[in-house]
Amino acid sequence: MMETSILVVTLVVLAIVFIVLSVKIVPQGWEYTVERFGQYTKTLTPGLHLIVPFVEQVGQRLNMMEQVLDVPEQEVITRDNAMVTVDGVVFFQILDAPKAAYEVRQLENAILNLTMTNLRTVMGSMDLDDLLSQRDKINAQLLMVVDLATNPWGVKVTRIEIKDISPPRDLVESMGRQMKAERDKRASILVAEGQKQAAILEAEGRREAAWRDAEARERLAEAEARATTLVSEAIGKGGMGAVNYFVAQKYVEALQSLAVAPNQKVLMLPMETTGVLGSLAGIAEIAKEALRPDPPSDPPPGPDGTGGGGGGGRRPVAPTAPPAPPGTGAATAAVMPSIPGAGPVAGPVAGPWATTRPS
Repeated sequence: MMETSILVVTLVVLAIVFIVLSVKIVPQGWEYTVERFGQYTKTLTPGLHLIVPFVEQVGQRLNMMEQVLDVPEQEVITRDNAMVTVDGVVFFQILDAPKAAYEVRQLENAILNLTMTNLRTVMGSMDLDDLLSQRDKINAQLLMVVDLATNPWGVKVTRIEIKDISPPRDLVESMGRQMKAERDKRASILVAEGQKQAAILEAEGRREAAWRDAEARERLAEAEARATTLVSEAIGKGGMGAVNYFVAQKYVEALQSLAVAPNQKVLMLPMETTGVLGSLAGIAEIAKEALRPDPPSDPPPGPDGTGGGGGGGRRPVAPTAPPAPPGTGAATAAVMPSIPGAGPVAGPVAGPWATTRPS
């Protein structure tokens, strides 16, 4: 009985061990390779699987998710002999588990060394300025080269990113001075262009103003010429009365401008007051002459042949007073002819404004 019990217990233990060794559970995102007597036979996907214990065994446990590797810092000499320090990251994913397990040894180390080698190759073929300004181009070239090299390993390199590019300190200072000089140059050019544009606009403004002034002078000359023509016609039609009117008008305007001067406190008249009064009388004479109706026609002669009834014929002309001697200040009285319906008009007239006309 004792021996039978020991045998049963042994069989139970062997059964438990056999079950434990034959059952394999693969987690999500992983794949296991199965080897039979050391030879690859199949791949276990995520889930519950059974294998033959002691005959089959798990060879490699592979992570099928996307993974990242840090590329350590390394020094790279550019095409223009500038030394920079570069680091980056690599993203990859295993697509074929058997190839990744049996085509390469230490897959991650192989990918890392391949990336570092191609990083030196790509960046060493570029100038420093292109290296600092074209990171996208560097990433694309590295991705293409490394992905092509890792295809036989069943690996897909999804992305390569350059994290930092650090030139030497003295080179950075030189680049800063160069950038400052370039910006100063652009600022000077912009200032010069602005001054040039301002000068051009100012010249155009002066030309436009000169043209406007010339046009204004031309219009003023035309107006003066027309006024002179009208004055000449008026003088030709009205005789000396029109001349007296214009002279008197200018006379009064000159006196007015002297009287309203802001710094003029005392008005000194270098001409005779009687001359101004005579000018005003001449203006009144011209106005009355313009407003007087035409004289009636002469009546038929009377029986005695001397003319029509009472008061016919011409009226006697009023005598003209001689002008006063200059500088005496005395006014000369000239009796103005009467207008129908009004009495005789007399006023102080000096010089050329002493005129007579028939009543």
